Amino acid sequence: MARHYGRKAPAYLRPKGHLGAVPTLTKVTELRQPRGVVGLIAPWNYPLQLSVGDAIPAFVAGNAVVMKPDTETALSALWARELMVEAGLPAGVWQIVIGDGPVVGPAVVEHADYVAFTGSTRTGREVAQAAAARLVGCSLELGGKNAMLVLRDADLARAVDGAVRGSFASAGQLCISMERLYVHESIADAFLERFVARTKAMRLGTALAYGAEMGSLVSERQLETVTRHVDEAVSKGATVLAGGRARPDIGPYFYEPTILDGVESPMAVCAEETFGPVVSVYRFRDEGEAIERANATSYGLNASVWTKDARRGRAIATRLRAGTVNLNESYAAAFGSVASPMGGMGDSGLGRRHGSEGILRFTEPQTVAQQRLMPLGPAFGMTDEKYADFMTRSLRALKALRLR
Repeated sequence: MARHYGRKAPAYLRPKGHLGAVPTLTKVTELRQPRGVVGLIAPWNYPLQLSVGDAIPAFVAGNAVVMKPDTETALSALWARELMVEAGLPAGVWQIVIGDGPVVGPAVVEHADYVAFTGSTRTGREVAQAAAARLVGCSLELGGKNAMLVLRDADLARAVDGAVRGSFASAGQLCISMERLYVHESIADAFLERFVARTKAMRLGTALAYGAEMGSLVSERQLETVTRHVDEAVSKGATVLAGGRARPDIGPYFYEPTILDGVESPMAVCAEETFGPVVSVYRFRDEGEAIERANATSYGLNASVWTKDARRGRAIATRLRAGTVNLNESYAAAFGSVASPMGGMGDSGLGRRHGSEGILRFTEPQTVAQQRLMPLGPAFGMTDEKYADFMTRSLRALKALRLR
């Protein structure tokens, strides 16, 4: 991402000429001005990418940054700032403030010229309201209840791999991970047999090294949410196909990767973001039904479609209400394509990171129009009537020449 903006930012930010009110007589230039001080509020998961990843384009666009990282993982942002100052960034351009979110976060929003927030939908609404009250812009990447669709012609082995990685990477603490899994009824049994077996065989561990396939939840609060969602679903009739319990024998916040079947709408896990290693499985008969059910949520962050038919997969992708859709991949293909916009629809947020939108959000567009030779008004002794006739004839000529 840093390399992308290092190479592409000059093109994104360069002045752009536009057709003026009167071609050749009106010269119009679109400029991109820095917003000033950008307030960044970063979450605890992916603490390097979701802090530095937003700060870099803000700097490149000419802004200073005041950042409030989550206290759970603030050391990543502090370390990155040290490196960037060592590399030549003026120390005053990037300020990091540490403290309690409900106290420090509103203070950042209260003083910033623009706000970029990544976190929960509930807090995102509060940030948007505070920014709106001051008439400053904001971008919000919020929660998701992301759906994975496995069509009847999908490669089962690849789809199972994708479901394991998409549901349980980072213990499910990833806004674009899969929490709803829709499988065509003709292959559901075969798919679930493999998926359940792979999930039950996953290695959990605490070591900061390769080997373990899933680690810990971040906090007691996160463990409580996961436990509540699973226990409530089971009490209302859902079936645990794999996992379903905490593992204090491994670590205080460990929870097994969990697959639920028979989840219905009254259950919290059906509609609320769990943000943990829990995925619910649903069967469908036709693709229209799967699309409708996948879209039956207020969220719209990420989705995944698995099929051997690329054309059909792309057609389905266009009907899914999600900011990113991955074909035969869970999330990494879209998120890693840093020239393309990344963000959500609906309750999943406003604005985008990455690509041109990811840097232009940190700028204010300014139009500079220069009128040359003659004014946009009667001149050379013309009366108002003659000027109106002259402009009418001129506009007809411009239209014929396809300049208007």
